[in-house]
Amino acid sequence: MAHSVAVLSTENVTHNVVRLTVEKPDGYDYKPGQATDVALDRDDWRDEQRPFTFTSLTDADHLEFTIKVYPDHDGVTEQIGKLKKGDRLLIDEPWGAIQYKGPGVFVAGGAGVTPFIAILRDLQRKGALSGQTLIFSNSTERDIILRDEFEAMDGLDCLFTVTDQDDSPLARGLVDREFLKTHVADFSQDFYVCGPPKMIDAVTEDLKALGADPDSVVLED
Repeated sequence: MAHSVAVLSTENVTHNVVRLTVEKPDGYDYKPGQATDVALDRDDWRDEQRPFTFTSLTDADHLEFTIKVYPDHDGVTEQIGKLKKGDRLLIDEPWGAIQYKGPGVFVAGGAGVTPFIAILRDLQRKGALSGQTLIFSNSTERDIILRDEFEAMDGLDCLFTVTDQDDSPLARGLVDREFLKTHVADFSQDFYVCGPPKMIDAVTEDLKALGADPDSVVLED
């Protein structure tokens, strides 16, 4: 069942990421890490659904999405980047995606961090971030979504890495087997992985090769 909801506010998070706050339908319930299919509630766009993750806490009186937009593409995210207060979206029911199992390492590439935002905010509120690690890979520092918020989360160990910025003081290079071997001490814990498909496949294989239990590697459904 699709719900028509109004946009309450929009905000730029980075140069190409926007935060949308929208109405929350009565009785609408989801778990941190879950997503829904979203479409623009306007002619010629209602059948163009795209999956986006909720980044709001589940008991908030609104829904929040943190979305990477592609202004050069004539598509849904390009349109989302132009939304204003009062515009309307269609959202379906929540579905699967990544759900929290226990303490571990969150490995994200670019906009793949979005399923982790609500999970980490929820853990922060519960005082349960101690021992959790976020490994977050981006092209450059300006691409890092919510860097200040993640760094301010008490107990969360943040490791940012960039692949295309030679002058950055951050870690450099891909999150590959050697990187994981260097920066992860315990491969018996849970791992949460989200990002571009090739990254997910490569990191999953590397984790298994380094001793992680396949059942401990949590991916999008």
